[in-house]
This record gives sequence, structure tokens and C-alpha cells, in this order.
Amino acid sequence: MACAKDQTYPIGTLTFSLLALALIAGCSDPVPGSGELAAPTRGGDGSEITLNALAAEDISGASLSGELACQFMAEEAGPLLFARGNVDSSDAAQGVVKVAGYVERVTAPGGFDGMTGSPTFSGKGKTVHIEVTGEPTEGGESPPRPATLTYDRADGAQRDWQGEWRCGP
Repeated sequence: MACAKDQTYPIGTLTFSLLALALIAGCSDPVPGSGELAAPTRGGDGSEITLNALAAEDISGASLSGELACQFMAEEAGPLLFARGNVDSSDAAQGVVKVAGYVERVTAPGGFDGMTGSPTFSGKGKTVHIEVTGEPTEGGESPPRPATLTYDRADGAQRDWQGEWRCGP
């Protein structure tokens, strides 16, 4: 909406409008993939750790090799980690996370088999640990299991996300 240069608004209308916008913003759901559903960052230099949901093009653009995959799905935020590896392989599994808008690679030892439990991925300046916290929540060949993703930054900062770890075809 364009306003005329000399147009003015009564202070009550402007104040009410700003207050309404603030209330709407404060009551809205977190933006998917913003990390708002995570625990706060602990330690480090005081800056927040932000993981964004991976888009399909982030995953395909990473050109990860491996016959089977695992992914961590955060509650209401989407996939925060995606990795591929080969069965019965000593080659590292390859994965990606999206840190503050940038897709970054991580690896875990042991190929696909090394990822199915509670794997630890590492990359430049980061360690990402998946801790499986319960039994499968569904049946089938690749059921999701409740898990916690813990992101450790090189400066000692750490942040946790709750979600599900799923591995399989």
C-alpha cells in the first residue's frame, strides 16, 4: 500500500497496529527449519547454533554416494541431517547438515552399518552425534526411532534437537 507523502495517521491507530503485529508475531508458530524447537545453545562464544531443514536440492546437490541412507527428522522442522553409506563397508558414510543457511559435509566411520545405531559424524569445525533414545515408533523395514541430535561446535558450543532417526532403503 502506497501512502501519500503528507498523509498522517492518528497515534492511536499506529500504536494499535504495531501492537497487533507484535502480538501476532509473538504467537505464531516457529518457522520450519529455523531451529526454534531446539534447546538453547550452551557454551562457546555465545552465538547461537542454527541448523536449517535440508531441502531436496541440498541433498541431491551434495552428490552423496552409498546404497542406503539415514536421516534425522526434527520435530516440526524437517530433515536436519541426511547421510548415505554402503553396507559392509569400511568407507565412511557421507552426509550433510545445513548450518545457518550453508550446506556442509560430515562423515561417520563404518559406512551404512556404522550409522544404524547412535553414530557420530564429524566435519570441519563440528561434530554431530545422534543418540537413539527409544524403540521404533512404527513397523516395517526402516522404522523411525526417537533420537536426539547434538551439534558440537569447535568453540565448545553445543545444541540439541529432538526428533527421529530413520535408516534404510
